[in-house]
Amino acid sequence: MIIRDIAQNEIADFDKLATHPLQSFEWGEFRKTTNVKVIRRGIFEGNKLITPVQVTIHPIPKTNYNVGYYPKGPMPDENQLKLLRTIGEDNNCIMVKMEPNIGSKISEDSPNTHAWKTIDEFLLARGLKSGRPLFTRHTFQLSLKESEEKLLAGMHSKTRYNIRLAEKKGVKVMVDNSKNSFKWFLRLLFEQTVERQGFYAHTPKYFEKLWAVLEPAGIAHLLRAYYEDETLAVFMVFVFNGTIYYPYGASTREHKELMAPNLVMWETIKLGKKLNCELLDMWGALGPKPNKKDSWYGFHKFKQGYGGDLVEFLGTYDLVIYKQLYPLYKMADSLRWSGLKAKAFSKKQLRNAAKKILK
Repeated sequence: MIIRDIAQNEIADFDKLATHPLQSFEWGEFRKTTNVKVIRRGIFEGNKLITPVQVTIHPIPKTNYNVGYYPKGPMPDENQLKLLRTIGEDNNCIMVKMEPNIGSKISEDSPNTHAWKTIDEFLLARGLKSGRPLFTRHTFQLSLKESEEKLLAGMHSKTRYNIRLAEKKGVKVMVDNSKNSFKWFLRLLFEQTVERQGFYAHTPKYFEKLWAVLEPAGIAHLLRAYYEDETLAVFMVFVFNGTIYYPYGASTREHKELMAPNLVMWETIKLGKKLNCELLDMWGALGPKPNKKDSWYGFHKFKQGYGGDLVEFLGTYDLVIYKQLYPLYKMADSLRWSGLKAKAFSKKQLRNAAKKILK
C-alpha cells in the first residue's frame, strides 16, 4: 500500500470513489473558500487509487492546536487509521473526528440498538473514543428503483394525499438554478424557516460560496414550488454518485394549506429517477421512537411520510493524537457549542439578513 497526496490528474478517480458529497473534491474546494484547510490523500495499490481521504483542519481559538474532521468516509480499516493519524500529527491536531458513511437499516419501533458491534470494538480497541456527533446518527433512505406508482403506494396515506392536494390546487414545481431562485432559497431559509423553527443555521455567505462551487459542478440543484406568482418553497438537493440528497429546504408560512413542501419532495424523487439515481438520502432523522417534543420532530415526520427505511450510521469516533489535551478540548468544545446555540440568529437579525439578500 502507498499513501500519498492526490495529483491533479486523479481528481476524477477521487470523485468516482468518494462515498458522499462531503468527501467530493468539489466540497473540499468549497471549504477552501471559507478559509478551511483541506487535506487530500489517497491509499494506492501501485498507481491505482483505492481509498480517497479528505480531511478538513479547524483551528482551536487562542491555541496553536487544531482538530481534524473526516466525515462520511468508507469503512474504517488499519490503513485508513494510519493515514488519519499521520494527517493529525502533521497538522498539530488534538484529534481527528471521523463519521463513516456506513449505515444499516433498523426498525422504527425498536430501541436504538447498535448495528455495528464488531467494527465498534475494532475502533475502540485501537484507542479511538466515542465522540460528540457533528452529523446526525440516523437518516431516512428511499430506494428509487421502483416505479413512480409503487413509490407513491409505499408512502403514508397523509403524505400521498398532500401531494395530490398540492397538484390539484395548482402548485407547480420546477428545477430552477437561476440567481433569482437562489435568492428565494436564502430569503425563505433565513426570513422564515430558521426563524420559525428556531434552529441554528449557516450564514447566507456560507450558502453563497457553497452554491458558487457545487452548482457549476452539477452537484447542487434547486427545486422551486410556486403558486400563481408566489414562491412557496425551495429545496436545495445534491446529486452525487447515484444518490440524490435532501440537505436543505425552505418554505413560507403563507399558504400552508397548499402543502407545497410535500410536492417538492415528490418532485425531488422524480428528479432522482430522471438522473438515474438509485437512492434518496434525506440527510438526517431522529432515530427510533423519537420524542414528539423534540424541535426536529416535525422534520422527522415529514421525511418519514415518504416510506423510506430508517438507517443508523456507525457513529462518531475521535482518533486522539494528544491524549493529555483531549479531555480539556472536550470540555472547551462543550462550552463552545452551548455558546453557539445561545448565539443563534435573533428574529431581527434573520429579517435583516433576508432583506440584504434581495437587494
